[in-house]
Amino acid sequence: MADDFDLEELVHLEQTFYDAGYADGFAHGRIHGLIEGRALGREKGFEIWEEIGFYEGFALTWQAIYAQRERGGDDQRAVHHIRHLLDLIRQFPIVNPSASQSAASAGEVDVSKLQRQIRSRYKALCASLGVRPTLRVGGTDDAGEEDIATPQNSKRTVWALEGDTKRPTMQGLSF
Repeated sequence: MADDFDLEELVHLEQTFYDAGYADGFAHGRIHGLIEGRALGREKGFEIWEEIGFYEGFALTWQAIYAQRERGGDDQRAVHHIRHLLDLIRQFPIVNPSASQSAASAGEVDVSKLQRQIRSRYKALCASLGVRPTLRVGGTDDAGEEDIATPQNSKRTVWALEGDTKRPTMQGLSF
């Protein structure tokens, strides 16, 4: 019975429990991290594609307008921007790379760089069309321009104040 008892294990008892708890916590965190990561990736991917889809729809609409009008001259610049914007959108990846693909593959695309190029080409297209670019943030409700803070509507009131606005209220507050 004296041979079964190891005094060395008793000295490192706290570290043994710490290591066991760390290993369990790491495995549990990995599972939850994958679940949360997928949910966040799905949400952010939808926001990115909502923006890219807006640009694509904008470009296709103007492409159809120019195809019906068949004008020349200054419009060639806009047609050029439309063509390049649609080419950039076609380069945007539509599927996630699988885990089996290596990170050093030749098909690796810098998504943030491509998204910046698409935004820049969209702004150039809007400038050539004489249209004010509207950059929409994904995940927000389109309740109209009343909710968008711009220099033009920053001092606009939502509700008109009735009565004497200089007179203090009962609490001593003035609006």
